[in-house]
Amino acid sequence: MTYGTFTTALAGFGTGLSLIVAIGAQNAFVLRQGVHRQAVLRVVGICAVSDAVLIALGVAGVGAVVTAWPAALTAVGVAGGLFLLGYGVLAAQRALRPATGEGLDARGAATGSARAAVLTALALTWLNPHVYLDTVLLLGSVASDHGTGRWVFGVGAALASLLWFTGLGYGSRLLTGLLSRPKAWRVLDGVVAATMLAMGGMLLAGA
Repeated sequence: MTYGTFTTALAGFGTGLSLIVAIGAQNAFVLRQGVHRQAVLRVVGICAVSDAVLIALGVAGVGAVVTAWPAALTAVGVAGGLFLLGYGVLAAQRALRPATGEGLDARGAATGSARAAVLTALALTWLNPHVYLDTVLLLGSVASDHGTGRWVFGVGAALASLLWFTGLGYGSRLLTGLLSRPKAWRVLDGVVAATMLAMGGMLLAGA
């Protein structure tokens, strides 16, 4: 690998990381799944692969198509906003009225549907218009500035996404001891609820 290739990949890595590290609905969900140790590999895989696909579309120049269809982004924003509000309400209910025995069991696991986790991860990723704006439009635009090295830039951005979601999903297990107490889960669910409701409201307001 030449020095130029390395710096281009590093630029892509830094740009990609700066866009996904911010607290959002997707990150809050991955964190909760990681602490629960439920369908973590599937959720992390969905988030990372989805980002890689969207980044590739942006690098390939699909951003112009997205710009040409503002109505599509509006529809995605409405659907995503409603979904986030619904998920936020459920999280708020868990925070205000936790189920009996809520918390991690002796093995650090929690009950729940892996299928529901997968569908939620897909919805949080593909029903968020900001994902298209950040990855397809913004990253695609920045990548185009690197000319023939735009795909190297894209690989760096995709690698940042993979490492971030892997670290978030599996690193969150360090919180297992803290979240063995039901009160701690109520706090986490409160944060998740606030994040989801705020993001949902913002999407509907901007749609």
